[in-house]
Amino acid sequence: MHNDKIILGIDPGTTIMGYGIIHLKENKMKMENFGIIKLSKISSHPDKLKRIYDRLDIIIKEYKPDEMAIEAPFFGKNVQSMLKLGRAQGVCIAVALANNVPFEEYTPRRIKQAITGKGSASKEQVANMLKNILGFKDMPRHLDATDGLAVAICHHFSKGIGEHNKLNKSSWESFIKNNPKRNISK
Repeated sequence: MHNDKIILGIDPGTTIMGYGIIHLKENKMKMENFGIIKLSKISSHPDKLKRIYDRLDIIIKEYKPDEMAIEAPFFGKNVQSMLKLGRAQGVCIAVALANNVPFEEYTPRRIKQAITGKGSASKEQVANMLKNILGFKDMPRHLDATDGLAVAICHHFSKGIGEHNKLNKSSWESFIKNNPKRNISK
């Protein structure tokens, strides 16, 4: 485990995308930055995806995160919205991979649980808890920014074990590899 690590958290969106950057050093957590990428004035979905790629690439090059955490898409009733959100998430992952930044996904419920202790917490409850944890004074106008921070902190609290690693860790092959003394061969 690094003693000095920067984590970028992403709350993907096609109207507003939130991001948050935390720096962990010697068991202390510090907020580096948080904000939004506003996409509402861009009418074409491909142009929105390009803006996400370009802006996130700049953020990654500026802050040089060691890891990226992203909120996993949740199931909704509007299939078109889900597809667009999935594309936005995919672009974020592509930017991370293009910059050699490993990533992990977390469900919205797990992120809220990690921050507030309650998986059904509201955006406002998450933001208020983050205000206490990180000590920032002014609440942002768009809570997507604090949602980005929440993803980064969830990643830290989860020790990097999100939806991808969780799947790998629970496989039989992984169990055998991680528990060689329990393997009985004849």
